[in-house]
Amino acid sequence: MRPLGGRFIDGRGSVLGRARMVCHCLLVETERGLVLVDSGFGSADADPAQTSLPAPFRMLMHPLLDPASTALAQVKALGHDPADVRHVVLTHLDLDHAGGLRDFPQAKVHVHAPELRAATEASDMRYRASQWAHGPDWATYEGASGQDWFGFEAVRDLDGLPEEILLVPLGGHTTGHVGVAVDTGSGWLLHAGDAFFSGGELARPPHCPPGLRAFQRVMAADDRARRHNQERLRELAARPEGIDVFAAHDPAALDRHAGKTA
Repeated sequence: MRPLGGRFIDGRGSVLGRARMVCHCLLVETERGLVLVDSGFGSADADPAQTSLPAPFRMLMHPLLDPASTALAQVKALGHDPADVRHVVLTHLDLDHAGGLRDFPQAKVHVHAPELRAATEASDMRYRASQWAHGPDWATYEGASGQDWFGFEAVRDLDGLPEEILLVPLGGHTTGHVGVAVDTGSGWLLHAGDAFFSGGELARPPHCPPGLRAFQRVMAADDRARRHNQERLRELAARPEGIDVFAAHDPAALDRHAGKTA
């Protein structure tokens, strides 16, 4: 995405230029098939004839809707059959995270139950029901039960998936927002979705470009919960275990991970 605001959004360049924001997805190879964490924009979103992205969003965020950048195209480029993506785990159902669901219609889609309820009852533009109109095989999880994971409560494993993949409640940005933790065997990754937007927010003291900080406040379903969870993520990132915490829209994190496999 290329919103106006330049360094007020991404900390780089001119304030009159366009900032860079990404949609960072994670592909996990397991003995039970491929698991996609978040799905970004889908191939239908990149087609002007059938995109469901509302005009105000496209004007504000100016997404570069390149079919080659979709998760579907990148799964193919890695030499995989898209049908081998057996599971999609979503941090939340915002339109820039759930657009690729239609590209993997056979996959079981794991989502926090409060998030699915909020999305199906919503009337604003952040959710697009057309992105799941094909009728996904939903697997939903309530937030009250689960285990402790590095101080986070109600963390749970996912139906049909290895215990190395966990759902971590991180409400605030949306009602049922979660992170997805993956034990790679050589350390933990935590895809924190939109719990924060800039890597600087994990520093002490935290820092974030002002435009991005304001955007997070405006978009938060519960800003108090969002800020509380950001503080917990700062504590997590500082732990000696070296847990790799990254956000969905942070281009520096995507650049850092690009080309890496575990």
